[in-house]
Amino acid sequence: MDLLFDAAKDSAEVEIPPGWGQGRATFGGTIGGLLQARSLGEWDLAPATLRAVTTSFVAPANAGPARLETLLLRQGSSATQTEVRLWQTDPKTGQETVRALQLSSYGAPRESSVEVAAPRATVPETEGRFAVPHLPGLTPDFLAQIELTPVTGGMSFSGADSGDITGFMRYRTAPAAMTLPHFLCLVDGWPPATGSLLKAPAAMSTLSWTVEILAEPTGAADQFWWYEVATDAAHDGYAHTHATVFTRAGDPVAISRQTISIFA
Repeated sequence: MDLLFDAAKDSAEVEIPPGWGQGRATFGGTIGGLLQARSLGEWDLAPATLRAVTTSFVAPANAGPARLETLLLRQGSSATQTEVRLWQTDPKTGQETVRALQLSSYGAPRESSVEVAAPRATVPETEGRFAVPHLPGLTPDFLAQIELTPVTGGMSFSGADSGDITGFMRYRTAPAAMTLPHFLCLVDGWPPATGSLLKAPAAMSTLSWTVEILAEPTGAADQFWWYEVATDAAHDGYAHTHATVFTRAGDPVAISRQTISIFA
């Protein structure tokens, strides 16, 4: 993943590696981090200025060659808006199609009379808790790379009474550094919270994913992050969730919102 994100900074042509599968597609967090790495590198933007990023998963992105198309929508005195599209060739038709699209909003800090602090979290201890194992053929491939440790709520297809989950997450093997693309990839590690309400396995996929950055993610590459997610609504085969990511000390870092397609 380090090599993938580094390559995306300098080139529009990348090779998505195997080992990050999620169903029939590459794990959405990897795609989100890849597109962000390209945006930061193409225009030499400061990671600390990212305010919000929205990723639309148009079609399954697969391991293999991909082309990243960039567009600078606007660059003002303080705010910059960018777009990055991921293209891949369909092996059946031979046509190149868009697989994912990301819109990013960056804003340089400025003086303001408005100051509202996001709520902090009370984070429990990690000792004595068990991480979700990676079981080849049973759990998604990317869980060999990302460690999830549930604390409250049910996992996917457990028939839980609530679509709310809390837990810890981190990389099983720490990357070279906790960059913004690495952080975005990790944030998407938890399965759709609404899936815990299902009593049997069913297909689910993220339609759109927005992350709002409250503070620049920094610190050790192998650190734990605390995750709290709630299901806001679910109807007509779609669900809406929002999550907050905190440091181990309980400081809020990001808000993650998803619209999820549920085929059950």
